[in-house]
Amino acid sequence: MSRLRSACTTAAATAAVTVLAAVPSTAAPEPGGVAALLTQLKSLYQQAEAAGEAYNTTEQALAKQRTAATKAGGGLAEARAALARGRSAAGALARAQYRGTPELSGYLQLLLSDDPERAVEQQHMLARAARGTVATESLLVHSKQQADAAAAKSGAVLAKQQRLAALKKRQRDTAESKLRQVESLLAALPSSTLAQVAALDRGQTSAAQQDFVDSGALGPQGRAARPATPTAAGAAALRYAVRQIGKPYAWGAVGPASFDCSGLTSTAWAHAGVKVPRTSEEQWRALPHVPLDRLRPGDLVVYFPKATHVAIYLGDGKVVQAPHPGARVKVSPIAANPLLGAVRPDPAGPALSPAAYRPPVLPAGAEQGTDTGSDVAAPAE
Repeated sequence: MSRLRSACTTAAATAAVTVLAAVPSTAAPEPGGVAALLTQLKSLYQQAEAAGEAYNTTEQALAKQRTAATKAGGGLAEARAALARGRSAAGALARAQYRGTPELSGYLQLLLSDDPERAVEQQHMLARAARGTVATESLLVHSKQQADAAAAKSGAVLAKQQRLAALKKRQRDTAESKLRQVESLLAALPSSTLAQVAALDRGQTSAAQQDFVDSGALGPQGRAARPATPTAAGAAALRYAVRQIGKPYAWGAVGPASFDCSGLTSTAWAHAGVKVPRTSEEQWRALPHVPLDRLRPGDLVVYFPKATHVAIYLGDGKVVQAPHPGARVKVSPIAANPLLGAVRPDPAGPALSPAAYRPPVLPAGAEQGTDTGSDVAAPAE
């Protein structure tokens, strides 16, 4: 990973001062080679991040299964305890009846008794005991059924937990394999080629951003005298995200030292006191959607047809994101990746007044580095 990050940092720094035309022709790859190389790099980045998001999804499912396993284990213990109590009660009744059940019928006891009233009372007690025996036997059968069912459920939960753990390991191995491919590819490139690739990437992003702004999809944002303001929670989430700029991307990470794309957005909102789903797919599915021309800072911007990437809206047509493996948290143009839409974690919150909101101050170099996220869907469980 250290070589990967070093290579990515070198490419980003070189691209900041180098354009494609400035690279000597003798160092340039064959025609179309730079574009093909950039496409290959993006594909590897996307596959690695997709494996990370799949890992996140499985981790969440595994956490739920652990909770279910604990609950099932508690239910099994309770059912076994009830079965033991039922068996004890059944044994006590059996012993009592063996010692106390008279050989004469209740009718004869009543005729021969010196105290008919007491005999009637004895018959009443015997009848109650008989009913108690039947009830205890029924309870015993029910308790055994419950214990058997709880044991079966506990076993099924454990088996699913083991399957999820195996899936999680495969996803981790897939992500690591993709990262090694990116690392090997970048390590083999000369600095001149890295500069061309990075410059082409920035050029593509700038063109996409300009087309998006010109389309009017953002409405008057960035040009209006009074731009949209966040809620108090949105402002807090955005401040947290900005403080993470420069920290490395790491799949499965939710901070504080590193983040993946949805780890950054979910943790930022958690620090604002609002719980949002862990993965980009879940954030898109569960949170209220908001039109792009009504975006306010703090909203989450979701990318690609299958919602496999997410960022937090900064304002003025920019987002804060953890772009891809090997990159660092940064500020990017909102159209750096194909937009799917946006969601709002706190739709009921009132927006701050313009006088009450001050956008966070960005650190130096906040926009350096590549911007591409992932458009590869996570595999099904």
